[in-house]
Amino acid sequence: MEHQPLLQRYRRDRRKLLEFLLSSSGLVTELRTPTGSAASLSHIDFDTLSADYVLDCVKSGGVLDISEATKKYFHESSYPLMIHSQLGNSFFLLSDPELSGSPPRRVPSPINVNRTSENASSSSTQMDSLNVEDIAKAGDCYGFKDRAMPSAPPKPVKDVTNMSLGLPHLNTGLSDDDLRESAYEILLASMATSGIVICSIEDRKKQRSSKLLSRLKSRKDTANVQSQPLERHLQLLNTIRVQMQISEAMDESTRQKLMLLASGRTRVQIDVPQVLMGLLNGTFKSDFPNEKSYLQWKNRQASILEELLCFSANLVAHDQQAIKRSLAVVRNSKEWDFMSLSERAEVLSVIKEAALKFSSLPGHFGIQSETYYWTSGYHLNIRLYEKLLLGVFDVLDEGQLIEEADDFLMLIKMAWPTLGITQKIHDALYGWVLFQQFVATDEPVLLEYATLELQKIISAEDDDEKLRLYMNSLLCSRQCNGSEIKLSLVEAVFYLISIWSESKLEDYHLHFSQQPCHLKKVWSLVSVVGIHTFRDGGDMKLSRLNILDEDPSTIFESYVKRSIEAAYRRVASNIDQLSKVEKKHPLNVLANELRLISEREFNVFYPKLCKLCPQSVMIVAMQLHRVYWERLKSFIDGVSSLSEDVISVLPAAHLLDQGLTQLYNIGNGANSGDLHHYPIGEVAKPIILDWVIAQHARILEWTGRAFDLEEWEPLSSQQRQAPSIIEVFRIIEETLDQFFGFNLPMDITHLQGLLSVVFHALDAYLLKLLDELVEKNHLYPSPPPLTRYKETTIPVMKKKLLECVPLDDNVYDKLNSLTIPKLCIRLNTLKYIQKQIDILEEGIRKSWALVRHSSDKKWDKKQSLGTSTCNEQVDELFATTFEIIRDTAANAISRLCDFTGARVVFLDLRRAFLFGLYCGNVEGARLDGVLTHIDTVLGHLCGLIDDSLRDVVVLSIFRASLALYGCCLMEGLLVHFVIQIFY
Repeated sequence: MEHQPLLQRYRRDRRKLLEFLLSSSGLVTELRTPTGSAASLSHIDFDTLSADYVLDCVKSGGVLDISEATKKYFHESSYPLMIHSQLGNSFFLLSDPELSGSPPRRVPSPINVNRTSENASSSSTQMDSLNVEDIAKAGDCYGFKDRAMPSAPPKPVKDVTNMSLGLPHLNTGLSDDDLRESAYEILLASMATSGIVICSIEDRKKQRSSKLLSRLKSRKDTANVQSQPLERHLQLLNTIRVQMQISEAMDESTRQKLMLLASGRTRVQIDVPQVLMGLLNGTFKSDFPNEKSYLQWKNRQASILEELLCFSANLVAHDQQAIKRSLAVVRNSKEWDFMSLSERAEVLSVIKEAALKFSSLPGHFGIQSETYYWTSGYHLNIRLYEKLLLGVFDVLDEGQLIEEADDFLMLIKMAWPTLGITQKIHDALYGWVLFQQFVATDEPVLLEYATLELQKIISAEDDDEKLRLYMNSLLCSRQCNGSEIKLSLVEAVFYLISIWSESKLEDYHLHFSQQPCHLKKVWSLVSVVGIHTFRDGGDMKLSRLNILDEDPSTIFESYVKRSIEAAYRRVASNIDQLSKVEKKHPLNVLANELRLISEREFNVFYPKLCKLCPQSVMIVAMQLHRVYWERLKSFIDGVSSLSEDVISVLPAAHLLDQGLTQLYNIGNGANSGDLHHYPIGEVAKPIILDWVIAQHARILEWTGRAFDLEEWEPLSSQQRQAPSIIEVFRIIEETLDQFFGFNLPMDITHLQGLLSVVFHALDAYLLKLLDELVEKNHLYPSPPPLTRYKETTIPVMKKKLLECVPLDDNVYDKLNSLTIPKLCIRLNTLKYIQKQIDILEEGIRKSWALVRHSSDKKWDKKQSLGTSTCNEQVDELFATTFEIIRDTAANAISRLCDFTGARVVFLDLRRAFLFGLYCGNVEGARLDGVLTHIDTVLGHLCGLIDDSLRDVVVLSIFRASLALYGCCLMEGLLVHFVIQIFY
């Protein structure tokens, strides 16, 4: 909806700019009318000129053809606004075409229409032409935009296409500017005839000069004291002039004429035709700054007179024709502007006669101060009074009231007898104007003021029969359910506000998402104006909440249901597009969107609704749960394996189920028995187990492959373990991340399968590592041959070389691969396993605790009585799995350390020990000769082994060295003893 005051200002500024361009000398060579003659600016309708065509003519300095400019304007108005780009094929849209919803069902208006009549009809009802969708758009500044959510329009209200009051239309095409300026004149006239001074600028200057003279003459200060209220009064009048957007020159002329008109008629009731004829008779073209302003003013006065007099049912056809002829003379500048006062009075006499005839007629209802025009011209009077009420809004900030608003309202009360306004009519129209301004500006205080004004009508005492009949005679027409209904003015105000309020409440998730504070205020407004319902006969009536049989919270529950349905429809209509953008399954996206709606309900709206409707969150939870299950059921029926779609949909559905359960419990006292949970656990359990079994075979395959490709080189100078164990733990961690990343309900069976996978992966690796070892007894040398004798023969003892028993080829190949550096890498790898197994167990425990906590949140206390037993089973399962791995790793380290010591001494230092210790005498059989070799080996080994294993490995080398040294020493002593015996 266009902001009405801003639109009026835009149109006025556009006219002024075009007038400036055409009136400036040198910019346009020549102006031509359709007849080919030079055109006068006073006869040009600037609203129907193409601005682009005028600018092109100004740039080129050519001839400006008025008919061509008008033709181009209508041609441009039939197409969207274009961008002046090189391609010329870009244009602006008022909304996103993908999010605008279905196309309108009404037939579009034709392009080539009579602009004069269209402008007349549209301008006369600008303030009344607020349709439901336009007001919804104006209120959408507090709409649902926290995410890239589609903003589809809410469900339209039955057959109600606009929010106008439905007053009878204006036949003369009066614009908003005409009504506003005429309303200001009526106000000044009412003040003048009520005895209030409306001084002109010259009068104020004269008054100030008289004050100066009074001071010089040392008069009393009483005159100055009396002038202070007058000054404040004149300041208020000037504020009103600014608020009503009346030019200072125009205001000066009007005040002078009205002061003359009111002279001698103080305290006499006037009507609108009297004011207009008085102004017409005494106003000339010289009173205006330019001819165009004068023509607009004169046409406005004639149009209002025609509206009030020519279309009266009490006017005969002859008099109607006479009045129209007189008004035609008034509109004709060539005749009227050159007439004298007497000639003008003669032309106006026909109009004056008819006006006096109507003024003398008694009122229809016998109300004090009632005139004929109260009922015959109420459609104009109401519009004029609306324009006066709009003056209370600050022109610079239209969401705020001016400081002098109360004084202003007291002042315009003087126009009540002239315009037929009563207290209830004022309250209804002021509440309606405040409401409209709230819709346009979204200022919440205006909504509160509107509610207070409308509440006054409900709280007021019943009017007497005459006033009641008068108010019921001010009829407004509305289309409802395909038929026209007649409502009184107050009923129309209440009905329209009720429709708007209900349309917002029926989709408060959209309209109040950014401004949730408005929700309660709109509900208060509905409580005042009532809810429109239809009787059995089809008649409409408004029922206020305090007289309804239903509880207000029950009524609000219906709004909650309809709003959540609208929010769901909005999401569901765009779910396929969002699915393509996010590249996720539609059910996954839908679950996430519904979860966001539920969270918004709890965080944004429930704090405002907890007193109005305590069960709102429960209703939202049940509805969202039901609508999602309708789509999820068919998907679950087709689940057979853990596919990508299943991995995408089931966790999102499970998360939504948990969120809605919590929301339901908030509104239902933590009792979710009525909420049927989605069978995610039952569906997920077998397919997760199938997945774990499949991972078991895959991990064993990858573990074996990583071990077979291992060359037992350190990963880096800082990380001395083998790369294969890093790969094994990476595979395990990846499997764990996938397992716990499912975000699905699991039980101890799933944990048991997962731990089995982990156990067999590490156990297989350790067994393969141990299978490559050689028994250390294969490293020991064969015992040396001792001297034996035969019968009667004493053989001569000769020293022989020690010979080792030849090893099996398989053992020999293993020994060649088990070098000291590679043994150190194996030991480092085992130590790494010991360290990582603790971290792995702790991580699995934490992840499992989160899974169980998430799964248990939807069950009540009665269903979780076996938690302690389950925890004991879990602890036992963890202990059984990881203790075996720890024991196997520790045994492997012990065997490798023993083998490393034997390998260093009995294989690598074999020559240094055995052949060095057997040579020479006993004194030469000492370790001093092999210490240098041991130092070299230890230095190399300590540079490769993990610090935590260094002492154990060195100790095994020392033990093996001492054992070999003792054996060699005893063998050497035995040989010497035998030699001494036999020789």
